[in-house]
Amino acid sequence: MPLFSNAFTVFRLAGFDVRVDPSWLLIVTLIVWSLSQGYFPLSVPDQTGETYLLLAIFGALGFFGSLVLHELAHSLVARRLGVKIKGITLFVFGGVAELESEPKTAGAEFWIAVVGPVTSFALAFGFWLAGALAQLLLTSNVVPALFSYLAFVNLLLAVFNMFPAFPMDGGRVYRALLWNKSGDLLDATRRASHLGTMIAYGLIGLGILSLMSGQGIGALWLIFIGFFVLASAKAAYQQTRITAGLKGKTVRDLMTSTPRCVRPDQTLEELVDETMLPYRTSFVPVLRRDKLLGYVDGEIIQQTDRDTWASTLVGDVLVPVDQSNAVAPDLALGDFLTRITKEKRRKYLVVRDGTLLGVITLADLIDYIGLLNALGPDATHGDPHA
Repeated sequence: MPLFSNAFTVFRLAGFDVRVDPSWLLIVTLIVWSLSQGYFPLSVPDQTGETYLLLAIFGALGFFGSLVLHELAHSLVARRLGVKIKGITLFVFGGVAELESEPKTAGAEFWIAVVGPVTSFALAFGFWLAGALAQLLLTSNVVPALFSYLAFVNLLLAVFNMFPAFPMDGGRVYRALLWNKSGDLLDATRRASHLGTMIAYGLIGLGILSLMSGQGIGALWLIFIGFFVLASAKAAYQQTRITAGLKGKTVRDLMTSTPRCVRPDQTLEELVDETMLPYRTSFVPVLRRDKLLGYVDGEIIQQTDRDTWASTLVGDVLVPVDQSNAVAPDLALGDFLTRITKEKRRKYLVVRDGTLLGVITLADLIDYIGLLNALGPDATHGDPHA
């Protein structure tokens, strides 16, 4: 399941969908509450509650607008360097530009990663300058306080993102430097992920100590961020290992080349009793002599009334072969995995020039990836992009 499967698009910017995950609403609420009840009353005392609420709303919108610009910078540079972007998503821990694939070179990784914090530093300076001008031109401190907050939060965003905790921006810069030096993306990812894991444990430990000293929400937030960085670092390394393990492999390497097949004139009862149950298979190609017609599977059987199995022919219910359920034998496994993820289909016919060569399923990929994990890091070597 995709990480942000419940996110919805709110607008498009520079050709990218900007989406919001429902978890984002939680952080928006917390920020508006904390700014209206704490930060702005301290910064500009003697204002009305309505003024503090408006300042808090504009502050939250400015913060998340800054996040969008931060991620837009990543996206624009990635697009220029040939890396496709799924979109920009705001969620409970901030924002992310979702890359469809990893950068192909260490240089591309470096520039895509570093441009985000640079953008945040530029925004921090811009808001500081706007605040200074507002302080000179306006008699009220309300607007300068808003700009001051946005300058501070962008500076904090830039500094925090430069922590070398992979897969944050600083961690990706660190990985790019390691990758450039060694030429080995997998090892660079392993080392960057290890450092990110240590930083994550540090954040969790600091959060626990802060919580014990009574610091409340701030301490909990450190703990949550620590767990998020920890999970992200491990997942990113695992994904790179999988990419390395699949490098050079094609569908032909994992397909079942002699699948059990049935004729279209057989009944569903014969299909179940003579093929599916004896050979423990739920995905069966249908052939008329040597001509591939399509397939039947367990879902079709379940949707057919049991009382009609003996009179229903396979040819009456088969799914015809087409581009949606067929793959070529020379399709790279990495591309096949991407296709499975996008199409949500689990089983495919392997076809060349209309001839059935085999079948391949998500289970085949999972078994292979499980074997890679069981064999450990030494089972894969080198650069997945080489």
